[in-house]
Amino acid sequence: MTEIFHSGAWLTRPKLNVYTGGTFDLFHYGHVNLLRQCHEIANGGKVTVALNTDEFSNSYKQPTVMSLGERMEVVGACRYVDEVIVNLGGADSKPAILSVMPNVIVVGNDWAKKNYHHQMGFSPEWLTRYNIQVVFVPYTSSISTTQIRQRLK
Repeated sequence: MTEIFHSGAWLTRPKLNVYTGGTFDLFHYGHVNLLRQCHEIANGGKVTVALNTDEFSNSYKQPTVMSLGERMEVVGACRYVDEVIVNLGGADSKPAILSVMPNVIVVGNDWAKKNYHHQMGFSPEWLTRYNIQVVFVPYTSSISTTQIRQRLK
């Protein structure tokens, strides 16, 4: 835990269990920025990344370039990641989230004005029941898998 001196007393920031999820195809520095922020929020705790299956990703995006196994290897090699799991629930992320029991779900703030709860298959009440907080962090808009695909054309 990190100790902070405040108003004549030492305060201790807790280690947190952080969850984030996505496809993470064509791993790039935007992904690294997200995972670094997860690591910072975890404060020495654990960062778990749930990867979407190829089938689920391909159902709502362009087909993945990297297979699930390849994406697991790459994301798992990132120094900001402690564990990689597979989101077998597809649009319903609740089973993957409950397998981790995080304190915090970290999401890029590009989702802040979208219906993130609906996309993930849970409600604010569900989060409250399991004492999970959603934290939006700055999104790296200067890079994306879509932009990389465009460069290759």
